[in-house]
Amino acid sequence: MTEQRKNNQFSGVAATAAAAAVIIAGVGGYFTLNPPNLDNGRDPNPIQTGEPGKPPEQTTAAIYWLQQTSDGTGFELVPQNIQVQADVNQPSEFLKAAMTSLLAGPTEGTGSSTIPQGTKLLGIQAKGDEIRVNLSEEFQLGGGSASMIGRVGQIVYTATALKPNAKVYLELNGEKVEVLGGEGLELQQPLTRDNYKKNFEL
Repeated sequence: MTEQRKNNQFSGVAATAAAAAVIIAGVGGYFTLNPPNLDNGRDPNPIQTGEPGKPPEQTTAAIYWLQQTSDGTGFELVPQNIQVQADVNQPSEFLKAAMTSLLAGPTEGTGSSTIPQGTKLLGIQAKGDEIRVNLSEEFQLGGGSASMIGRVGQIVYTATALKPNAKVYLELNGEKVEVLGGEGLELQQPLTRDNYKKNFEL
């Protein structure tokens, strides 16, 4: 009788231990397949809003060309409105689209450009009232001082189309430009529409 009771107790302990092992194995398996989120409560897979992959709607942007004045004594900067696929609420992307169109060169009836062909946009960043434009080395090749003044004006005015009072920092290959081209056109940065009008004459 006593021996039978011992066997029953042993069987109960063994069953309990086996059940506990199954539970532990199950819990361990769950966390192996579903690791806990340790990112301070942030969802590692946030819900995506909007429509991914859908291109932004077309928006009007202004790029600037050179055009001879009515009296024929000089040139002036004139805007051309173009349609770009960029969100105006993302100014860096918006200005990138506008600047890319400017560097592609004028089309028939849009005025002229003194920006050398082959000039590439290496980067553009708009943050607050500051805009940094990084162009390739080709930007300073060819032309005299008048040509240099014209191309700087095209960049400054196109870059400030969203914010006319913004400050523009011009770089070539990532380096700040102090003297542009072989004619040695001095640039006092940051460039603005106001100081451009005061310091340069087309």
